[in-house]
Amino acid sequence: MTKDGERRIETRIAAYQLVEYLERLDVKVVFGLTGHTIIAMLDALGKSKVRFITTRHEQIAAHAADGYARASGKPGVLLTHLGPGLTNAATGVANAALDSIPLVVIAGDVPSYYFGRHPHQEVNLHLDGDQYEIYRPFCKRIYRVDHARDLPRIVERAFHLSQSGRPGPVLVDVPMDIFSADLPVGAFDKTPAPIIPPTIDPATAEKIARALADAERPVIYVGGGVQAARATRELAALAEALQVPVAHTLMGKGSMREDHPLLVGMTGFWGTPIANEMCRDADLILAVGTRLAEANSSSWDPRFTFAIPPTRLIHIDIDPAEIGRNFPTELGVVADAKNALGMIADAARGCKHRERGNLREKIAQGRRAFAENWAAQWSSDQYPLRPERILSEVRQALPEDGFLVTDVGWNKNGVAQQFPITVPGTFITPSGLATMGFGPAAALGVKIAQPNRAVLALVGDGAFSSNMSVVATAMEAEIPVVWLVMDNAAFGTIAGLEKAHYGWSFGCLFESEGKEYRVAYADVARACGAQGIFIRAAKDLGPALRDAFASGIPTVIHAPMENVPTPTPGYWNINDIYRRGE
Repeated sequence: MTKDGERRIETRIAAYQLVEYLERLDVKVVFGLTGHTIIAMLDALGKSKVRFITTRHEQIAAHAADGYARASGKPGVLLTHLGPGLTNAATGVANAALDSIPLVVIAGDVPSYYFGRHPHQEVNLHLDGDQYEIYRPFCKRIYRVDHARDLPRIVERAFHLSQSGRPGPVLVDVPMDIFSADLPVGAFDKTPAPIIPPTIDPATAEKIARALADAERPVIYVGGGVQAARATRELAALAEALQVPVAHTLMGKGSMREDHPLLVGMTGFWGTPIANEMCRDADLILAVGTRLAEANSSSWDPRFTFAIPPTRLIHIDIDPAEIGRNFPTELGVVADAKNALGMIADAARGCKHRERGNLREKIAQGRRAFAENWAAQWSSDQYPLRPERILSEVRQALPEDGFLVTDVGWNKNGVAQQFPITVPGTFITPSGLATMGFGPAAALGVKIAQPNRAVLALVGDGAFSSNMSVVATAMEAEIPVVWLVMDNAAFGTIAGLEKAHYGWSFGCLFESEGKEYRVAYADVARACGAQGIFIRAAKDLGPALRDAFASGIPTVIHAPMENVPTPTPGYWNINDIYRRGE
């Protein structure tokens, strides 16, 4: 009590209460990079149970938080400075947004009382204190904390929104004086309410099950939403009950075991012929947890992957905005994939389906015929290595439940097309934004989320050389990731496109004095204190991988590789746009 008889309100500094709140939300790790606006948060984190992983670039921190979220099933948390810190992280946050990954981004800002005066590093061109507007196009919600009393409510809302509905990033922009402001003890008293995700009613489930059972050539088509909802068992149960083949997007890979006799594979430009054929010829498609996006849909050209109509489409997605966006839809259902597939599978058990004939044999023959195109390359001894041989050695060395994190290029497209995944959720790749540089960094977050499982980042030399400081971060934080650099001395996929259309690969090759230029990545790793292994023969790759996984030490394996294109059974409209001039 004060001497005037008023009750004294006990207060504590906001940053310390915020970090304690993160502990209550079971946040185990925060990724980020320092800056003068977030020092108060760093002091609080340093005295807490929450682990802080500092990186050498904010994009790395964002990708690491993304990888952590994918492997843990919980929101990733990113802490970043204002101005260049926030803009450096933007690509990684946008990548998470387009792949529907939950992130909470806490960003420091200039002191609230200096808004509009252009203090150090402030973004202020069109609106006073408008740095947070940079994130508006790709965040689910952007918040600026104008008053210290609003901080608890906004942080609670950020965690709620990042996970509810279609997951994604939420930005909380905090003026640095608010981190140091006093708040009443217990101000962070509200936690996000448990959310029961939407489902479908029994009549709709019965209707969809009956439609699949009655269709002559049905296909279940699944995207990343199936894995995000942990709905792989429900998917298999439905497919098996009605004997319906399953095709998938890039993000949907791993939703069904690769050796399942009803799995036809990935669709689209880098898909498989049997998957494209069966989707194109289907009379009914049940699409679940997918945007039916361009690359997976062969630029929506009806000659290649989907002919909708006349094919009928039933589309289930958590986001109502996606239903009917790219194809006419007979029935749209806004629901969680796990709940919906589970109810439809239950309804399907009472349905008698049409005779499927030699469906399983047709799938097996189609997959076998396509695989024969690269069978010899999977055991090729050539050097520099064939990319297929690299995949072969990885599959033999990586434990079945190990995580394979890719970047973009051959490692993403070839793996999605040719590499068998049998444990759901172990294939992690950037899809929507297809960000080069994702793989080397995201692997850090995956390994922190799953410390007892092997994690391999399969990346190109273009991606790895863009920010090799991931190795230093791994050493400092004791994160035993293995990076396998597929070095074709080029931005290989784009080099191939340019070569095919223009006859050369100007601007896409790494050269010095007219010769191939290769960075000594193994030496870079050793300079950081990590293991570095240079592969000098195809036969050496398998033992190097096994040794790296067993060592428990961050390891870079450098494998020179021939730049050859990934097979493209589908279609991509860009190939009709290029025109060669003089």
